[in-house]
Amino acid sequence: MFQNIPPLTRTVLFINVLVFLAMGVFGNGLINTFALWPWSTLPEYGDAPGFQVWQIITYSFLHGSFTHLFFNMFALYLFGSELERLFGERRFFQLYFASVIAAALAQLVFSAAMGGEPYPTVGASGGVFGLLLAFAWCFPNRQIVLLIPPIPMPAWLFVTLYGGLELILGVTGTQEGVAHFAHLGGMLGAWILLRYWRGRNWR
Repeated sequence: MFQNIPPLTRTVLFINVLVFLAMGVFGNGLINTFALWPWSTLPEYGDAPGFQVWQIITYSFLHGSFTHLFFNMFALYLFGSELERLFGERRFFQLYFASVIAAALAQLVFSAAMGGEPYPTVGASGGVFGLLLAFAWCFPNRQIVLLIPPIPMPAWLFVTLYGGLELILGVTGTQEGVAHFAHLGGMLGAWILLRYWRGRNWR
């Protein structure tokens, strides 16, 4: 099965798993340096460098738990494989990392606006949400079955409902510790890139 995954999707999966294993060895050292930190940090976070430009990419390869990693990689496998076959490796690379960067920028803006105690953001969720939006854009009527409850629905409806839920949870502050606006930022990044491609008459 692993051999049937397109090359870039497979590479991203491999790097994420490898980094997660490395986190078990180096612990908070990787979080302090490579997670996405707000613009500034408080004195008690002296071991963390604060925001560094590389973090808008590197945070996406770190995960807080095995469950966090598993669901992100499962979604990357499902949606990324299909989209890489459709777009090709170069455009898929652009799509995924445009979503990752847009998610990081959205999280930086949100954390700056909210203030308070700084905390690191980790995970590939921003990139995955961008892929989810792109999947619904390209295959709007493809059926997606929820895990809990197992309800089938077209991709466009699933993404619309999911995006609306993320917005509500973000505005209300529900599920503390989940970067809802980073998820929405990933979707926005993918949408902007898809619109740009569409303007250049990509099919």
